[in-house]
Amino acid sequence: MERLAEFIRRHPWWQWLTRTPFSAKMTKYALSSVIAFGLSNLTFAFCYWLGWGTTVPSIIAFFAAAIPNWIMNRRWAWQQTGRAPKKQIVSYAAVSAMVLLITTFATGRVNHWVKYGIHVENHDGLRLLIVTAAFVLLNVILFFTKFAIYEYVIFAQERGHRRPRPQRSAPPPPPAVEAIETPSRDREPVFSPGSAS
Repeated sequence: MERLAEFIRRHPWWQWLTRTPFSAKMTKYALSSVIAFGLSNLTFAFCYWLGWGTTVPSIIAFFAAAIPNWIMNRRWAWQQTGRAPKKQIVSYAAVSAMVLLITTFATGRVNHWVKYGIHVENHDGLRLLIVTAAFVLLNVILFFTKFAIYEYVIFAQERGHRRPRPQRSAPPPPPAVEAIETPSRDREPVFSPGSAS
């Protein structure tokens, strides 16, 4: 694994894709999404093969992709370490759940429109093509939308997007004036007339 990682780091394509901080972040985010997409599909196929229907495999596949994707995005793409704040975790989970709901609803509506609106038969390859194209287009739009939300909302605080306003400091005190010491002159003792013995 270390040799493979070193080979990828030294490859000209990787160096070109990660030539700036923003392009490196986008590249790592894209790779994280691809890995999560693969994990989701494999999990769904395996659970469906076990005969669990479609709802349970969809939920399991969602979590199988969301958890590794969270780790890769936070630690690898956005370079954030340590314990994540609760607000960050809740925000990320909310975005992931919203993506799941939008994808499910939109693809369901497209499938309904293809089936009953333009009356494309189930065995026709055109129906599969239209629904799949809608799914891919929606995921491309959500891909960039999620990146913007991660960049400027979820991971923004630790990255410095929300910088606190500089507080006005009190003006420095004026420099202290050093007292000039005058050399002391030796004074002769003063004798009063009655002091002499």
